[in-house]
Amino acid sequence: MIRLLFVIALLAGLAPAALAEDATVARRSIEDRKAVIATVEPVHELLARARIAGTISTLSVKEGDRVAAGDRIAVIADQKLLLQMQALQSRIQAQQAERDQAQIDFSRASELRRSGAGTQVALDQAKTRLDVAERNLAALRSDRQVIEQQSTEGDVLAPGAGRVLKVPVSEGSVVLAGETIASLAADNYILRLQLPERHARFMKAGDIILIGARGLQPQEPETLRRGRVALVYPQIDQGRVIADVEVEGLGDYFVGERTRVYVATGTREALVVPEQCVYRRFGVSYARLKDGTEVVIQVGLPVEGGIEILAGLREGDVVTTP
Repeated sequence: MIRLLFVIALLAGLAPAALAEDATVARRSIEDRKAVIATVEPVHELLARARIAGTISTLSVKEGDRVAAGDRIAVIADQKLLLQMQALQSRIQAQQAERDQAQIDFSRASELRRSGAGTQVALDQAKTRLDVAERNLAALRSDRQVIEQQSTEGDVLAPGAGRVLKVPVSEGSVVLAGETIASLAADNYILRLQLPERHARFMKAGDIILIGARGLQPQEPETLRRGRVALVYPQIDQGRVIADVEVEGLGDYFVGERTRVYVATGTREALVVPEQCVYRRFGVSYARLKDGTEVVIQVGLPVEGGIEILAGLREGDVVTTP
């Protein structure tokens, strides 16, 4: 029994070594990536505008709030509309009384005409007065609907879902029709980067871009994400070519926040080893040679099929997985 346990322990100790794989440090052509600074920008910037002139009675949002399409951002009150509505309501009531009287006169003229005591001319005049009164009442009601619609247009609604960037007004402010009440960034963001003019020929739509951690300072090790160039602007601005990069998961970034990205600007020769042959301890990168020697190395960016070795290994060295 003791001998069996000893054999099991021995096999368990040899299992990791049996799984270890050797790799030869080789020099091959890789993409030469340069670090540049990209800025987070909204794909679309939406403007919530006032549809009527008046005074802001209610302001429901502030900078940084998230809104959905159709949410009420502010309410604009126009006192002139209230006065117009009151005056128009009085005119409608008067016109209704005139219409009712015209209806009574027309009914009386109809009875007189049927009994032979009235003339056709009087009946026609009564009918005309009734038609005019009804049309005037309908016109006044249409005017009231226009004012009611103008009153509802005092609600400033969000034109789309996104985050509020700027609110240039406050409650009590007097605004004109068409004035901006709030500007919003649509939920989907892009990275906008600028490259020197000499790299313009390397940039095209569909290229893969590596995105570093948030902020301007590189981290070690740096976790890289992938993005895709969606648009390269055809105009060079002040010696720089501008491109937009689509990246998933930029919704929690701030608009205007800058981050490091790595773009391909050609090819070059570099030493490459499989990524599993590199391990870290106390913030330092190591590789283990086949003879068991542990060496300190300096690594670069991940490349296709491995990771670039900047220092610590030579071409032809055989390394093994730890």
